[in-house]
Amino acid sequence: MKNKELAKIFNEIADFLEMQGVAFKPYAYQKAAITIQTLEEDVSDIYKSGGREALLKIPGVGESIADKIEEYLKTGKIKYFEELKKQTPVNIEQLIDIEGLGPKKIKILYEKLKIRTVKQLEEAARKHKIAKLFGFGEKTEQNILQGIEFLKRNKGRFLLGEILPKAEEILTQLKNLKEVEEISFAGSIRRMKETIGDIDILVVSSKPKKVTEFFTSLPGIIKIWGRGATKSSIRLKEGFDVDLRVIPKISYGAALQYFTGSKEHNIILRKIAIDKGYKLNEYGLFKGKKMVGGKTEEEIYKILGLVMMPPELREDKGEIEAAIRQAEGNPNGLPQIIDQKDIKGDLHCHSNWDGGANSLEELASAAQKMGYHYLGIADHTKFLRIEHGLDEKKLDKRNKVIDQLNKKFNNFRLLKGCEANIMNDGSIDINDEALKKLDYVIAGIHSNFKMNKQVMTARIINALKNPHVDILSHPTGRLINRRDEYQIDLEKIFKAAKDLGKILEINSFPDRLDLNDNNIRRAKEIGVKMIVNTDAHHQDQLRYIRFGVAQARRGWAEKQDIINTNSLNDLLWFFKHTS
Repeated sequence: MKNKELAKIFNEIADFLEMQGVAFKPYAYQKAAITIQTLEEDVSDIYKSGGREALLKIPGVGESIADKIEEYLKTGKIKYFEELKKQTPVNIEQLIDIEGLGPKKIKILYEKLKIRTVKQLEEAARKHKIAKLFGFGEKTEQNILQGIEFLKRNKGRFLLGEILPKAEEILTQLKNLKEVEEISFAGSIRRMKETIGDIDILVVSSKPKKVTEFFTSLPGIIKIWGRGATKSSIRLKEGFDVDLRVIPKISYGAALQYFTGSKEHNIILRKIAIDKGYKLNEYGLFKGKKMVGGKTEEEIYKILGLVMMPPELREDKGEIEAAIRQAEGNPNGLPQIIDQKDIKGDLHCHSNWDGGANSLEELASAAQKMGYHYLGIADHTKFLRIEHGLDEKKLDKRNKVIDQLNKKFNNFRLLKGCEANIMNDGSIDINDEALKKLDYVIAGIHSNFKMNKQVMTARIINALKNPHVDILSHPTGRLINRRDEYQIDLEKIFKAAKDLGKILEINSFPDRLDLNDNNIRRAKEIGVKMIVNTDAHHQDQLRYIRFGVAQARRGWAEKQDIINTNSLNDLLWFFKHTS
């Protein structure tokens, strides 16, 4: 869609105009950007059907902005935008991400030091050129350097699995304060995104000073960015920031909704509020000067004519439209997304038979403590010698041990599986006779990741054609912040999985989370069944299931989409009858 492209350009035009000190115009472009981004119809379709006159009917779009939209749709560029970039040739999108830098400071840095990029900014700061500028000083210079270092580290994003345990520790410490009445995460951590920029925490308290004092005295703080009556911000030694906001009880729901985001979700919600004659912000929902909602999130969504959706869905990917339909009684509303309690077992666990940390008995005990009905042991097979992969004889020996252990269990069963390696031609590294004896087979790629798209796609599809293969592990092969996805045609793989009755894995390991949320949504649309597994190599890693479930939720997956929500008998029937 052209809507988001145009919205991005108009927001940057607003920043450039603000740099120049132009009055009123920046707001006009920001307003147009919000409107265009929230349009249900693509602006290019609007133009095709009604021309320039149709553009002028878009709220916030006047003659000048309509001309620019038309120009962009015809040429792919906006001359006015290009001229603004020439007048102040800075990478504003990049620089604006540095904490403490706004359009006006960026302009000064360009005019005085000719800084156009983050690299030039860092060089100037290290040579102490910025501290000498009026309005900056040594503290600002140091903050800029720290901000740059933060962005450098994994581009300023941290794995959810890295940041969440520390975040929950802080939340628990704050929750135990008698001065804290209510508390919640907000931002991307509440939406359970796979990577997190910083931690946002909201608190209700009638004694904010005591809460703030406690918060800014937490162990492990290396920087206090700010300490105020309602907002404080710290950086921890782990490298990420934590922002605390103390909110009046009457505004708690509004603040929670606002600061949870996403930005795109909130833009549309604010537009709906405006269209209905309300004003929505972090303080509440207002009709004129009267506050009509804000104590809870539910009442805000209800007043605006929506059913409240889980935070994981708030990404402007159709959830608002679905919530409106549901509120109107339309059955085609929000999905009943999966919950962790729906998971009956995990089928991707490695035991000490293939180099994992724990014995079969230990893994079984840990799984039963989690309330599982079954646990699948998917030890590596012989190709992965570095992982002590099992050959046919060792696999058979392990299977016999599992059979003996299962005689001891009540209402629980260890399943005999493996994670076989997909060879370059799509064949499996262990023979069919051995595979036939297993309850299920996972297959995955563990070598030669750089094949071209056509060859890699064919390799995976050939593996799926093996009648004994049930599940494709970590389907795209990515390692977040470390390795890109394979070059593959996922649409072809999805279609093959659907036609062949194969299952795609949602791997819960924090640096995998593979499939990602968009691919989960697409697989669901096509009708491909999925499974949430941990790929655990230690019994404690069984807890990673929460991250895979969060990923599934963000991909709109429901119980019927995820096979390990089934009972043991139904699961085994599925393996027997679908591949």
